[in-house]
Amino acid sequence: MKNRLIALAILGSAAGAAQAQSNVTIYGVVDAGISHENNGSTSVTRLDSGILNSSRLGFKGLEDLGGGMAALFQIESGFSVDSGAQADAAKFFNRQSFVGLSSSFGTVRMGRQVNPVYANNATFDPFKIGMVGDSSRLISFNGSRTDNLLTYSYAANGFRSELQYGFGEVAGNTAANRTVAGYLGYQQGPVDVVVTHQNIRNAGDTGSTEMTLLGGNYHFGWARLYAAYAKEKGVILGTTGKLNQRDLLLGLTASAGDTGTIVFSYIRKTDKALANADATQIAVGYIYDLSKRTALYTSYGQLRNDGAAKYKVATAGATDKVFDVGVRHFF
Repeated sequence: MKNRLIALAILGSAAGAAQAQSNVTIYGVVDAGISHENNGSTSVTRLDSGILNSSRLGFKGLEDLGGGMAALFQIESGFSVDSGAQADAAKFFNRQSFVGLSSSFGTVRMGRQVNPVYANNATFDPFKIGMVGDSSRLISFNGSRTDNLLTYSYAANGFRSELQYGFGEVAGNTAANRTVAGYLGYQQGPVDVVVTHQNIRNAGDTGSTEMTLLGGNYHFGWARLYAAYAKEKGVILGTTGKLNQRDLLLGLTASAGDTGTIVFSYIRKTDKALANADATQIAVGYIYDLSKRTALYTSYGQLRNDGAAKYKVATAGATDKVFDVGVRHFF
């Protein structure tokens, strides 16, 4: 009896220690603003959600397993502040949903995760895919997130890297719908650079779309300069159309007082597969931090299409103009 009590006491102490070494964080973003858009055919004023940062609710946790190893997870759901609806009606945890293990040898994660371009947007995009300067309005992120993804990442001495394999899950064909991707980055002092690559095989295993992006920024103290160059080739997913495009991004952020930031970007898309189908986007924004968690923002941008291009418009050749103003809060 005494031995049983001693064993139970030891197990109870071990369980208490394990619980003390694990933690779960609840976090989120609530972002809403007013947008006015004229796409050359129609004009509309909206109350939008997630203009500066996508509105979301997330849970993440880390448990120390001892010996330098830890278990981790993250699940994240997007929602619309203006309506209260899920961002994706078919997926509650539409943003991220993964579990993994980490150690001094790196981190392995399994589940729905961000792709290499999206994961490094803060390195090459001064708008960080927010407001009207969002680089994904012209540069294809190929969905920004990938289902059924197995990743291995490692970071040390300023370098960061990740390899990704997305299971296509097509019966009898392991190549169909498969994703192979990764990135290599380096950040030290004022310099932050990254190269990313992604290859997505189509569902019929008849072709793939490839995306390679080289980008970076340099911090001068009061300002940060950004540049990126991307190449997309192969086939347009879901179609038989040929894909051969180039993207150039130039931008900057500059301090405006102690709590303000001015943002500017220029993006030029060149389509080598279709004639007269290029496009240009110019955008400027301003962010004013009321606190570490709350900010006011505004931005204006124009996306001009050549005669055969239809980016963000209903009629080829039209220009899309957007102005927005809003508030974002982290919790």
